This record gives sequence, structure tokens and C-alpha cells, in this order.
Amino acid sequence: MWTYHPDLLAVPVPRYTSYPTAAAFDDRVGHADMQAGLAGIAADDTVSLYVHIPYCRQICWYCGCNTGAANRSARLDAYLERLEQEIARVADRVGHARVGRIAFGGGSPNAVAPAQFARLVDLVTTRFRCDDPVLSVEIDPRGFTAEWAAMLAAHRVSRVSLGVQTLDPAIQAAIGRVQPADEIRRVMDLLRRADIGSINFDLMYGLPGQSEAALEATLVDSLAMAPDRFAVFGYAHVPAMIPRQRRIDASALPDARARFAQAALAHATLTAGGHVAIGFDHFAVPGDALALASANGTLRRNFQGFTEDQATTLIGLGVSAISEFPDRLLQNAKNTGRYHLLIAAGRFATVRGLRRTAEDRVRARAIEKILTRGTADLSGVADLAGVRDRLTPFERRQLVRWEGATLWVLVEARPYARSIAAAVDQYQSAARQFSTAV
Repeated sequence: MWTYHPDLLAVPVPRYTSYPTAAAFDDRVGHADMQAGLAGIAADDTVSLYVHIPYCRQICWYCGCNTGAANRSARLDAYLERLEQEIARVADRVGHARVGRIAFGGGSPNAVAPAQFARLVDLVTTRFRCDDPVLSVEIDPRGFTAEWAAMLAAHRVSRVSLGVQTLDPAIQAAIGRVQPADEIRRVMDLLRRADIGSINFDLMYGLPGQSEAALEATLVDSLAMAPDRFAVFGYAHVPAMIPRQRRIDASALPDARARFAQAALAHATLTAGGHVAIGFDHFAVPGDALALASANGTLRRNFQGFTEDQATTLIGLGVSAISEFPDRLLQNAKNTGRYHLLIAAGRFATVRGLRRTAEDRVRARAIEKILTRGTADLSGVADLAGVRDRLTPFERRQLVRWEGATLWVLVEARPYARSIAAAVDQYQSAARQFSTAV
């Protein structure tokens, strides 16, 4: 279905959930930048919130998230108390703005007790102007209980994302995430009974010992459980940056060609199973809000991946959370101790980020449109000649075409989308190590 061009995928590239990416962040921003960003939010603006819970009951070896073991209740209690202080501090400044979406991620939000999470939801929805927000929660199926499901239903959570990754027992053991398929089915039953309207499965390819047959079995069994969405990610093995990945046998990882074939297999299997392909790694049933946004040209991309969220401001709360304002990207301290100290001192926890230039914003819009719509007018990009030159190899392979300054990404180019977007990125020369493009 897809033609493999290894030279076009040779350079690791970002996932472009923001532009500039976090790799370009520095420490020349701080508390005052967060103050200024919040001050720029008008009363009639609609914003989104992201709340980070940096703990998991069990730490998976493959995971690149900022998370730690939830093995001491005092640690969780102290973090939640500090997080409540940050929420109150932000709400004091922008509680007037309408909140359209609230996403709870991690880590695993269900690492905390249901009553603690309910208190957190209540705080957010009462301190901010929340008329009828879309609430979404990332869930670790391991240890998910009926009490948790009932709490989600009581708080009108409408979307849940499950960390499934693979249903193959041997591969689960190889990545430190053992969760039998029957456990996933049990959780799905609890969530459907709780009237959760949209359930996503996170799946992975490129895992140690993973064959096409093993991946296909996971895809087929997952489709039978009838989630509404899939996000299918290629495993990024970067043990120099993520020490826990050293427990994974690198010699058992599929090579670049095999990864490409697995990505193609996932696309073919899920679309044949009735899902619509969204961008390069998301899938949704027809009629799902994500599929509708893709069809009508309103699809967006932010730190949660492909989304139908139209808010231009996303406020991140908690350790390592990133806030996106039109003119700046601001990240909280990744270290929990430093986060505690900053919030306790009455400050915001912003320690990294950047102020976006006019050129950054032009390129950000272009990259987003390349990834979400497959076309972008690049006439406003300062280095248009350089972009065209960098895209010449893709044009020769008939993966892109030009109409004046408008770039069109052809359907056959889906697996090359991130590499094509990278041609617009002026920060690539200073970028740190990224994952492979497929």
C-alpha cells in the first residue's frame, strides 16, 4: 500500500504536537511569562486545561512520560495539595474565561484514589467557568475498579484513553506492562456501563519481538472490543534519554523496514475494520467528533495529538505540564521537588519554554495544516526557497506537489508527513534526539 523510501525517513523528527517543539525550549522564561500569558486571556475566550498526574502504580519500561512510582500515599497527598494550590492560583487570574475541555493525563490519573480524583475534578470545575466542558481521562487498565468507573460517570467524564499498547503476553513481558486481554475487556465493560461516550486505545508498533502477525492479532482483538478511537504510535527507543528503557532488549527491536511495514499494517487493518484514518497515527469511527473534524477541515493538533479542540490557549497544570498561548509556550518544572518549592513560594512553576516570534507562528500554522489537512499555503514562510529545496526528494517521489506557494501532501505520503513537516522547521539543526519518523 505504501512505498518504502528509507532515505526520506533516515533523519529522526519531532511529533510536532507544538511548534517550536520542546527541544527548542530554554530557561529564559519564568513566572512573569506565565503571568503575562494568563493576563492576555479575555473574558469571552474559550480555553482548555491539561492537568498532569505524574504517578503510576507500576512503571512500564518503554514509557517516556514524566512519571514516578505511586508507592507512598504521603507523596501523592503532598502532590495533590500542591496541585490544588496551582489550580487556585491560575483560576484567580482566568476564572472568568470559559473552559471548554479538561484533560487529565500522566502518568496515570487512576494512580490516585477515586475520592481524591473526584475532589480534583470538583475543584477545577468550580474554580473555573465550566458550563459543560468535555472531560477526558487517561487510564491504566491495571487496577481500574468499578468504584473508579462510577466516579467517572458521576462527574460526567465523556472520554477515556486506555493504555493498551499490545495484547501479546510475550511482548507485554518484554516491555514491563503485563495486562491480559481479559483485563482490558473487563475495563471496557465498566466504561461502557458508565456511559463513557468515546474510548480510545493507545497501541504501539516497533516493540521488542513484535512481528506483523503479533501486531495484527492485537489489532483484530482490539477492534472486537469496539473502541471509538485508536492512536497507534511507533515505539521510540532512546535509552540515553530514558534510562528505564535499558531494560528492553534492543537486539529484539524490529528494524526500520519492519517498522514501516507494521505502520502500514495498522493503517490497513484499522481502516478495513471501519475506522477513518486521522492524520498519520490516529483512527476513529465515522461519526466520532475526531472523524468529523478531519472531514470538515477543522482538525487541530496540540499536546494531546490530533484533536477537534478549537481553543488557541491550553493551560497546563502540574509537574512538567506545558501551556500553549498564541505568543508563547511555557513548561512547568519537570522535577517534583522544584515544582513544590515554586508553588509553595507563591509563584508559577514555569521554568522552560520560549516566546514565539511572528515567524514561529507562521511556521506553526503551516506545520499544523500539513499534518491535519495535507495542504498549506507557505507564502508567508521566510525561507520558502529553502523549504522547496528540502522537499525536492519528496516531490521527485510524487509524495508532494506545489501550486504556486501552496504545498499539497498526497495521500501516498501519509507515513512521511512528519518528515515533510520538518522541512518547514527552522530549529532542526539544534534539535535533540527524536524518534524515527515511522
